[in-house]
Amino acid sequence: MTTRSERGDWRLSLPPGVRPYFEAAPLAALFLGISSGFAFSMIGATLTTRLAQHGITKSAVTAFALTFLAYNFKFLWAPIVDNLRLPFIGRFGQRRSWLWALGALVMAAVAFLGFADPGSALSVVALAAIALGVAGATFDIIIDAYRIELLAPRQLGVGSGMSQYGWRIGAAAAGALALVLAQRAGWTVAYVACAAFALPAMLVALVMGEPARHREPARSHGALAAIVAYFSPLVEFLKIGDTLANLTLRLLFADLGFTNDEIAFYDVGVGFVALLVGIFIGGIAYARLGMKRSVLISLVLMAVSNFSFAALAAAGHTNLGMAAAIGFENFASGMGGVTVVAYLSALCNLRFTATQYALLSALASIAGRFITGTTVGALIEAIGYVNFYLLTTIIALPGVALFWYMMRSGLADLSIGSAGREGA
Repeated sequence: MTTRSERGDWRLSLPPGVRPYFEAAPLAALFLGISSGFAFSMIGATLTTRLAQHGITKSAVTAFALTFLAYNFKFLWAPIVDNLRLPFIGRFGQRRSWLWALGALVMAAVAFLGFADPGSALSVVALAAIALGVAGATFDIIIDAYRIELLAPRQLGVGSGMSQYGWRIGAAAAGALALVLAQRAGWTVAYVACAAFALPAMLVALVMGEPARHREPARSHGALAAIVAYFSPLVEFLKIGDTLANLTLRLLFADLGFTNDEIAFYDVGVGFVALLVGIFIGGIAYARLGMKRSVLISLVLMAVSNFSFAALAAAGHTNLGMAAAIGFENFASGMGGVTVVAYLSALCNLRFTATQYALLSALASIAGRFITGTTVGALIEAIGYVNFYLLTTIIALPGVALFWYMMRSGLADLSIGSAGREGA
């Protein structure tokens, strides 16, 4: 027999596998992701296009990539977001007050970048881009902390998937809107209009309130205690190892003779659809199979996806082979992105969620950039594509074996922080 509240819940009419995506907290994660993704795109492809249209040299445009360093090193000031109570608006809650303040700061930084003129004062544009990079990275810190503390442990998988959906929607929508408005009304109007993409996260904080699972950090007394309080969440994560490598697939496609149209259709088109499907399946797998099994399956799929590119490299120019390799790799990445992000979220201690997740995401980014930028190209030249992708498959296997061992020995359960525990 159903209760009156259950009869009035429209979610019960949805298939069980879809129902978790329409719960309040995962929906909130979608809107948080939208605001997170847009700021990154404003100093990424959008700014690159703007500078190129103003005739800025390629070397100068490339130098603007340094603005992303704030995202790499955001963990250095993440403890401030965990520990510092903002004046006046701090009474509305630690997470909400920081989310509102940083949302307003990001909007101001986007507008500042819009008013800066690359044609007359490139240095001002650089300053504005750096300001937006710092503001956007700090906005990410609080968005991640709010998301983790808002989601129940059982929702971490679905919530991570919704967050990734939102990130891609925010980045794509803001980038497209900027281009359309710039063509018709100029770049200043385009940037000022796109600043509104910070509002979804701010509205989430207004509607959802302060996360019920947020834990106030212990107040320190004295300089030494303050130093310990600042660095203790960083030290806690020294026990976790996570290595991510980015593969230079575009080099493979070019050397195999694929045209730009073929790359656009298969890599961007087919790959994007497969990624979205992988994200959806990842959320369902996390909810149905549990954290450990879904993460293990994702690790296996991501390892095997490297082998698919070895097969493509051996087969040569084949559209069917490219579609299969790209589709499988993006599906595995989408599923792995959800389950691994959910797992990393579960590792966090609710007393300093912002600090620990910022450290994990920053280390992953730094490792990926370093590996890709310093070793991959030379390695491909030395051993060839087939051997390179076979090597990456082999290198991924110890990580799979290690996580399997952690499951069997109980270490995976012991590593879970309060963010991943029910009732915490």
